[in-house]
Amino acid sequence: MRAVDAGGIVEPNVACSLAPKCARSTRPITPARMIMTVDPALQSAIGALSFPGIGIGHRLISPGDEDALLPEEAPAFASSVVKVRRASGSARIVARQLLKRLGQPECALPRTSGGAPAWPPGVVGSLAHDSRVAVAAVGMGRDVAAIGIDVEPAESLPSELLDLVATPQERLRLGDDPYHGRMLFVAKEAVYKAVYPLDQTFLDHHDVQISFAERKAVVRNGRVVELRFCIATHLVALAFLPGPR
Repeated sequence: MRAVDAGGIVEPNVACSLAPKCARSTRPITPARMIMTVDPALQSAIGALSFPGIGIGHRLISPGDEDALLPEEAPAFASSVVKVRRASGSARIVARQLLKRLGQPECALPRTSGGAPAWPPGVVGSLAHDSRVAVAAVGMGRDVAAIGIDVEPAESLPSELLDLVATPQERLRLGDDPYHGRMLFVAKEAVYKAVYPLDQTFLDHHDVQISFAERKAVVRNGRVVELRFCIATHLVALAFLPGPR
């Protein structure tokens, strides 16, 4: 699913089992790092993504956010350029805020060998960012089985990428919405990030069929994933599997 780059930088989510414990950071998390800078229009639109048990937030990536990477997180980004470290730090600021709202400790979210953030036991989540905005979605495993989130600028998808992203059936439903193609990309990235920890299967964009009208996605193995999406200054898609009730 990472073969097509439509301009955003994303981090896959990971099953909570990859984090055997959530140790508190060895470096204090100062209040200054927890102050979120938000886009009011995007924040309002993100409210439409809400689902019981899932917290969603965003932050405008700002100079200094790279310093939010904790000692347990920083080594994985040591060879990354500043903009990647900054965006990754920004996404973790959002995630730690959401964990706090869930009553969880504001712990480190180190990147695993596969490149995914490791979540504490009993927690599922997802991070994503482009060059300007970082987003995170976090929930408890008792409420939601899997989460994926993705973000892209509110721009049309380059025509040369459309056939790579959209299935023939999806092409028939594109219409003249300039954002529809890129929203397909965002939704499929979110779906992939939600189901990979469960299925351990790499997916092509054509392996996921999106129905925006039904707010669902069907994966090639038959798994049905719930979708929520919004359009503001950015396109954001949330994919999830409800947990047992």
